[in-house]
Amino acid sequence: MAIRHFLTLLDLSRDELKGVIERAIELKALRAQGIATEPFRDKVLGMIFEKSSTRTRVSFEAGMAQLGGSALFLSPRDTQLGRGEPIEDSARVISRMVDMVMIRTFGHHVLERFVEYSRVPVINALSDSFHPCQLLADIQTYVEHRGSPAGKVVAWVGDGNNMCNSYINAARQCDFELRIACPEGYEPDAALVAAAGNRVQIVRKPADAVRGADWVATDVWASMGQETEQQARLKAFDGFLVDHELMSCANRDAIFMHCLPAHRGEEVSGELLEDENISVVWDEAENRLHAQKALMEFLLENSR
Repeated sequence: MAIRHFLTLLDLSRDELKGVIERAIELKALRAQGIATEPFRDKVLGMIFEKSSTRTRVSFEAGMAQLGGSALFLSPRDTQLGRGEPIEDSARVISRMVDMVMIRTFGHHVLERFVEYSRVPVINALSDSFHPCQLLADIQTYVEHRGSPAGKVVAWVGDGNNMCNSYINAARQCDFELRIACPEGYEPDAALVAAAGNRVQIVRKPADAVRGADWVATDVWASMGQETEQQARLKAFDGFLVDHELMSCANRDAIFMHCLPAHRGEEVSGELLEDENISVVWDEAENRLHAQKALMEFLLENSR
């Protein structure tokens, strides 16, 4: 059996993705009931962080512990990766000592090169191109609150970044319509948009994306590594704030998501973020834990 990796949502079939989401919901229920599931006894996850994180580290580390395994935090400062060791060499060595590897990095090519030389499953915990683990949590959250996203309208308001790229892949995998509102010059990957066909539409006005939507999502306008562009981006995204006024264009039962951390008053109003009748961001954040536990189970079970 070939080793299974998870670099984008497209690494799972539609049925496999549905199964992972269903298992995530099941694991969440078991956790709430205090029922332990420990299939990962003696299993180790290597966690390579080139980008700092809160949700990613806590969710993966806690998830491994809850499944009976353990996790190793590896930062560039503390490993030879930060001293110029080739990715290929690190992949060969690390994958001989652990059972899975999670990487949070800048360039997506780092993940692709690591996969080429890894003996164990590799998970993309974030790259500049994709953030598929977050989409697992987002899909789980929508299913829990509103049911299947198939046939629904999803609005993305903001930068065509790694989250937006992953929403495009989610539109293909979950069969929903995605409307992306972004300023000129901040579009998502053109090849991904083309591959998604008529499932994806790019518009310039947030209201045009949100009108009639069932699910509205956004992210910060300047991601990690783009701090020097902050002022230019604030100007470019003027008018792209998601607030109650914009959400009034959506369907009455529409929900709002944000992968966090949020800049209140920039991409989302503080009032909307805290409105529990619309915003599901705290469930969304928690679901990183459950979705990733289900993902890790799937990868190990299908890589033996």
